[in-house]
Amino acid sequence: MDHFTYIDGALHAEGVALSRIAEAVGTPTYVYSTATLVHHYRTFAEAFAGQDVTICFAVKANSNQAVLTTLARQGAGADVLSEGELRRALAAGIPGHKIVISGVGKTRAEIALALESGISQINVESVAEMELISEVATEKGASAPIAVRVNPDVDAKTHEKITTGRKENKFGIDLSLAPDVYARAAGMPGLHAVGVAVHIGSQLTDLMPFRDAFSLVAELVERLRSQGHDIRRLDLGGGLGIPYRAEDPPPPTAYAAMVKDTTGHLGVEVVLEPGRMIAGNAGILLTRVLYVKEGTAKNFVVVDAGMNDLMRPALYDAWHGIVPVAEPPAGAEMAAVDVVGPVCETADIFGHDRVLPMLKCDDLLAIRSAGAYGAVMASTYNSRPLVAEVLVRDDAFAVIRPRQSLAELLGADRIPDWLGT
Repeated sequence: MDHFTYIDGALHAEGVALSRIAEAVGTPTYVYSTATLVHHYRTFAEAFAGQDVTICFAVKANSNQAVLTTLARQGAGADVLSEGELRRALAAGIPGHKIVISGVGKTRAEIALALESGISQINVESVAEMELISEVATEKGASAPIAVRVNPDVDAKTHEKITTGRKENKFGIDLSLAPDVYARAAGMPGLHAVGVAVHIGSQLTDLMPFRDAFSLVAELVERLRSQGHDIRRLDLGGGLGIPYRAEDPPPPTAYAAMVKDTTGHLGVEVVLEPGRMIAGNAGILLTRVLYVKEGTAKNFVVVDAGMNDLMRPALYDAWHGIVPVAEPPAGAEMAAVDVVGPVCETADIFGHDRVLPMLKCDDLLAIRSAGAYGAVMASTYNSRPLVAEVLVRDDAFAVIRPRQSLAELLGADRIPDWLGT
């Protein structure tokens, strides 16, 4: 569900015509719907009513501070992966006690900032990292709340590049080694093992991999408790999918029932880290047609957005819906085209053989379901400036990240003295 609909023949974000945003802000531009963000967060939160659950939005999905502030005011915490994400979450008003930091390569500075910020939990990914956390915490006279992220060797049955819970993945510590790791943690200064963490992947549309992983982790919690460890928290990560195309992901209510069924007997606080499920369908990438190019094998619609603006199709072969901003009239002539960008890469394609109305230069298109892993993954490849981001609420909109200028892009470079001026 989202709030991007046709009104009087024009695609709107809530009460704002996308053509109005294009005229005022230009293209390409990311456009987010406040109503969709809030609806998805509340739907997810309400599914867990009656359970001891903390919802920490996965900042890697969309780190714009306006988006984070919107979710913070709904009660969301944050799951962060870097000093930058931690500072963004704090700046958006999310208190440290509702923030979890994850990631396989935390630096000394990131660990120190996490402790200074009073965060809820540091998810440990290796023994070497645990030793560094102990060292930093001891230097600060602090007690670091940790949870060991275990790798249950469960196939999430999602895209290879977003699967994180198999033995060959870089994430977590093998489940069989966890008891020994917790025993070592108990003997290290500056550490307080508060929980167990797991995350098996992203864009899951089947509950069975979740159920398998959570059941294994629940058994681990019981074993750790029998060995004297006071485990009071269970971080189950995120990963619930959204419908990009024909997927039929389970509703949050079914996910919540499965979480209760597999972990409810433990009496733990459950931490959940949804990202895509909250933000994915809350955003579109607004783009303008540059050319319609007729080829001998197929026809191409060349737009001003490129793979540097939205990496998912090139990186994951991801499918995003593409629709015209001007609603085609009934019976309009349609044609199959490839929608491509201007970047000098064959992979710069947003959609193959998409059936669209007959388009022309300056027509506007919306690339749907781009609110997660869109702007956050953008780059300046081909020296293309970072695009603008806009947030809509009801019939108003605001630029929440200005479009980068070419002067700003070029001004970031520095010429060494020996090259002169």
